[in-house]
Amino acid sequence: MEEKILAILENANDELLTYTGDNMVADDIIDSFELITLVGRLENTFDIEIDAADITEENFGNKDRLIAYVKSLVK
Repeated sequence: MEEKILAILENANDELLTYTGDNMVADDIIDSFELITLVGRLENTFDIEIDAADITEENFGNKDRLIAYVKSLVK
């Protein structure tokens, strides 16, 4: 699963793989359009639903947080 998530991140923006900060949106690593596209790809790939309220720094701040969040949704 983690490899699929990393591939989706790389496809969206390869900087996401090396970013080590805490807020990839605020640090201009990914813009809002890329973020929405990323969410859609994750939802389609893993057959999950990501609530807009969950698109936070805590869940989408960097690749490690995003991976943990997606894993928590996959059953």
